[in-house]
Amino acid sequence: SGESGAGKTESTKLLLQHIMNLCKGNSQLEQQILQVNPLLEAFGNAQTVMNDNSSRFGKYIQLRFQKNTVQGAKLSEYLLEKSRVVQQDTGERNFHIFYYMFAGLSSEEKEMYGLLDPSLYRYISGRFGTQDVAQRWKHKYQEVCNALDMVGFQEQEQVDMQAILAGVLSLGNVTFEPEESNGSVKVSEASQGWLKAAAVSHRRTDGNLVGRMRVLTGSVMSCPSLCADARDSIAKVAYGRVFGWIVCKINELLAENVDPEVELKEIGILDIFGFENFAVNRFEQLCINLANEQLQHFFNHHIFQMEQGAYREEELPWETITFNNNEPILNLLLAKPLGLLSLLDEQSAFPQATDKTFVDKLNSSFKGNLHFQPGRGRVLGFSIIHYAGKVQYTAAGFLEKNRDTLPANVRGLFINSITPLLSDVTHWAPSVLWLAGLLIFLCPCQHSLMVLMERMYSANPHFVRCIKPNSQKDPGVVDSQVVLQQLRYNGLLETIRIRRDGFSWRPSFEEFAER
Repeated sequence: SGESGAGKTESTKLLLQHIMNLCKGNSQLEQQILQVNPLLEAFGNAQTVMNDNSSRFGKYIQLRFQKNTVQGAKLSEYLLEKSRVVQQDTGERNFHIFYYMFAGLSSEEKEMYGLLDPSLYRYISGRFGTQDVAQRWKHKYQEVCNALDMVGFQEQEQVDMQAILAGVLSLGNVTFEPEESNGSVKVSEASQGWLKAAAVSHRRTDGNLVGRMRVLTGSVMSCPSLCADARDSIAKVAYGRVFGWIVCKINELLAENVDPEVELKEIGILDIFGFENFAVNRFEQLCINLANEQLQHFFNHHIFQMEQGAYREEELPWETITFNNNEPILNLLLAKPLGLLSLLDEQSAFPQATDKTFVDKLNSSFKGNLHFQPGRGRVLGFSIIHYAGKVQYTAAGFLEKNRDTLPANVRGLFINSITPLLSDVTHWAPSVLWLAGLLIFLCPCQHSLMVLMERMYSANPHFVRCIKPNSQKDPGVVDSQVVLQQLRYNGLLETIRIRRDGFSWRPSFEEFAER
């Protein structure tokens, strides 16, 4: 755990290398496991203002052992930030893989996928990079191809995957205009080529993209902005499908092949997105910071509550060490029926509700709460006093992202796709399809965060706390104030005290007698 950019993903890779080295083997399986992280980074990481290689999802890697030899691995992914596919803030980029493709594909391959100059694509904001950066991306693209080969992806699967990614980029350039004859909406003449490049039939896509209707003054009319929303929904679901398929494929290829009766030992590594506080914080940041609140509470429970409880049981002389308990913040966010997320679900169920009615509900419900502050100024929003500090959230888009529904006629596009990777979307549960990755922590039918925390509480945890040395992403520079702030809000100063004054090694009587 740690802030965004503190080194969690790099530490995870080093830890995996170390564990594989301790196995004292060099099997193909071990090499495949080591290739998983670079592969997932390409599809799940992106540049943010805080971190040039920021994980935009969480992952839990389970390594399974028999007699100190790794027999298999399983990967679980959480909360992919699919909204990044269609929108990035200033100073940020889309997922790495899009840039790697432009830099690494040959001219012939680009022509096959219908890719043109990267500056033309809205989903990557028309930004690419310098020649040096492009050269580095070209090298990264080759690494991704090597990793796909090593893990076991077939050539046709790789072609299908890249065709979908290219189609997503082309789809982002499709725009809409009014149909003069009947007042409805059609795909603009200027973007017919982009529609064709997206590799979906003109008739079917045109109808489905403009198929979202609204009633105005008693007559049904198509709305260009809703058509654009449907377009972006297709792009997000398609990308989420590719990412989910990669994870499923990895799990198929790395599954253990042993007798089910054999008991396997397990080491799990959780590498989750760090706490975030940007100039503009949206629904995604709230989800990420909620996950970090849960992990901080888990840390407090093990390091302070369980530890000191054991000392009291043994009736040892002990002066209680106090710590910053973040339980009130979790209650603010998760309590039912009046926690923030419950109120968000309640508002999302009302068709007439807006982001403003949601914020008004928060302001009335949490008046006087020490961890909540109403928004100030013209921007609709609110602030939460998290364990790591105050974060101001912009409420625009909260209800839409919480609903995140996919129109039924757009869903038909996936069902009828000739690409198996997309048509297999029918095997998803509807709630997974409609919430499509972003809400898996929050959706009542998924309980993903709860399942993850149950895994954590049933295990014997070891905490790797990553500390960010400075806020400028500079190598070799330590900003003492930045470091001290993290040591304080993480509870590490109290942890040092409990380790110093407490009993860090507690052998059994049998172990003690043997020594």
